[in-house]
Amino acid sequence: MDDTICAIGTLVGESSINVIRISGSESINIVNKLFNRDLTNKDTNTITYGFIMDKNEKIDEVLVSIMKSPKTFTGEDIVEINTHGGKMAANKIMELLLTNGARLAEPGEFIKRRFLNGKIDLIQAESINDMIESRTEAARKMSMKGINQELSKKINDLKDNVLPIIANIEVNIDYPEYEDAVIVTREIIKEKMSYIQDKIKELVDTSENGLIIKNGINICIVGKPNVGKSSILNSLLGEDKAIVTDIKGTTRDIVEGEITLNGILINIYDTAGIRETNELVESIGIEKSIKKIEESNLILFVIDSSSEFEEEDKKVLEEIKDKKVLVVYNKTDLAKTKIKELDKFESIEISSKEEDKIDLLKKKLIEVLHLDDITNSDFTYISNARQIALLKKCLEITYKIDEEIKNEIPVDLIEINIKDLWETLGEITGSVYKDELLDEIFSKFCLGK
Repeated sequence: MDDTICAIGTLVGESSINVIRISGSESINIVNKLFNRDLTNKDTNTITYGFIMDKNEKIDEVLVSIMKSPKTFTGEDIVEINTHGGKMAANKIMELLLTNGARLAEPGEFIKRRFLNGKIDLIQAESINDMIESRTEAARKMSMKGINQELSKKINDLKDNVLPIIANIEVNIDYPEYEDAVIVTREIIKEKMSYIQDKIKELVDTSENGLIIKNGINICIVGKPNVGKSSILNSLLGEDKAIVTDIKGTTRDIVEGEITLNGILINIYDTAGIRETNELVESIGIEKSIKKIEESNLILFVIDSSSEFEEEDKKVLEEIKDKKVLVVYNKTDLAKTKIKELDKFESIEISSKEEDKIDLLKKKLIEVLHLDDITNSDFTYISNARQIALLKKCLEITYKIDEEIKNEIPVDLIEINIKDLWETLGEITGSVYKDELLDEIFSKFCLGK
């Protein structure tokens, strides 16, 4: 991290300003070569008006912000150049910075330096990226919990409970003559591990809520042809996304859209009607429908209330019988038919042509998906795949320790797994890490972060 990096931190295009960020020990000196006013004696956290110069030519009228280490975003000297919007001025200034000693930052390198300089931990870093990618208010709130270290505190609390066990075992082994030291027995380890295991399990169990907030919920609308699937999709979205006709097999491919319910992103997929067909294009659409069913969190099984429960309906039921299903009796304005074979599923009666019935469907979705339980919580959820995988590994380690205690394995051997648990918890926050891991994590960020 001895070199100085630079990148455009804003989306280049037709906008009022672009911000170019420079970080590193030479950042002030490099920008000073290009600026028509002396920056070397400027105080930290000051802004100076002037021009970026290429020899005697004025390139752009800018504001230059000076922020000196260590109290900066990266912990290094940072200069930010506020230039006019558009591509040409920003690109020209970047060219001048690169020819005067800076290099182009790698994706996420500013935040990576922030982490390496001890300004944030890995949970905070990943939460910053989640904040950038947030598409709902709930996702923003959850990301903020990570940035504010509320998740980190939970992991650090677990580490703080593991470390004394290791320390006391080490004292017992190395200094057996210390009479004041607590003699760590399998019973003591079991008692301590019970608390730690419960806390880890709680984090793992609630991570499903975190993934829902982060990625949304996938809902697949299925049914035989011409039962009103596309009309329901259009009504939920409030737009004519799917083509609606009285001709069976009109929907040949997956039609998708999204809405937000209780702050949670809902991805809705209208599928081709599932039935036997010799028509090649329709059969491909049906294959896609069956695959989409497997990927969905909830199935809306649409039934035509004006007709009998036919073989085509039964074929659809066979495909979804092991999934979470909400039966939607559609066209209730024409007739009302309840199907005995579907009594085990939650159901609702609607008419896609009546707006108030679609509102009832939305309320039913909130109920069936337990969205109130998710969004009325404190949003302190683990939602990152890397963090969840490590937590599950920690849980497995606690089960191994339980087994060792049960089999009366000596305490000094049980300590091996206790140390593994402590290090794995450290991997979550980044107090223990490998360079390859950091490269993988920060490569997902944009250049200006």
